[in-house]
Amino acid sequence: MRYALYFAPCADAPLSQTAAAWLGRDAFTGIEHPRTAETDFPAEELDALTADPRRYGFHATLKAPFHLAEGVSEADLLAEFAAFTAKTASLEVPSVIIGQLGPFFALVPERQHAPLQTFAASVVEAFEPFRAPLSQADIERRKPDSLPPRQRENLMRWGYPYVFDEFRFHMTLTGPVSDAQSPAMANVLNLRFAEFNGRPLRIDGLALFVEPERGAPFLVHSWLPLKAAQQNG
Repeated sequence: MRYALYFAPCADAPLSQTAAAWLGRDAFTGIEHPRTAETDFPAEELDALTADPRRYGFHATLKAPFHLAEGVSEADLLAEFAAFTAKTASLEVPSVIIGQLGPFFALVPERQHAPLQTFAASVVEAFEPFRAPLSQADIERRKPDSLPPRQRENLMRWGYPYVFDEFRFHMTLTGPVSDAQSPAMANVLNLRFAEFNGRPLRIDGLALFVEPERGAPFLVHSWLPLKAAQQNG
């Protein structure tokens, strides 16, 4: 089993529901949603284009999937998870938009937001003692020789290339989309996520996801509110 610390809105949040319908699966329940065709995209093609993010569930990676370190139990991890969320304040990203990271579409901040970068870094550091070192196969899967030096250093030190200065918050909505299809995909996503596009995003909780076995769909094990959200609730 692997664990991961992700941002995800709570299970009944409108964004969670919209994203689950788009991806075709709800990571909180494991329930699959029937796929419908969209303009320019047959249902089968959309199924293929969303296969990768569907397996992971709607989220933003903070602490990438990891096996537990030797001598550490799930109970230990859950205790730190509860302690971390109890003392960490929620925050708001001023505006998120439908954007692209290379060939992938995602919900991303309109501009980099320093408090979000700080929050992400704190998750990476707080849960590092629970992470087992990467296997050689996992290191090779990341193609370290093709990474810039800083990302390669991050991979070896933290188990993931995209942390700290290399971190870019994103909530993935597709797998790779061809250049020819990108304009049509942008139109579809801007329509499907119009309620959230260009609006603030509240980072009000933290989710512990699990991958029961390698290659299985990820599921939400636990979701806890962050400090300010607890106080306001």
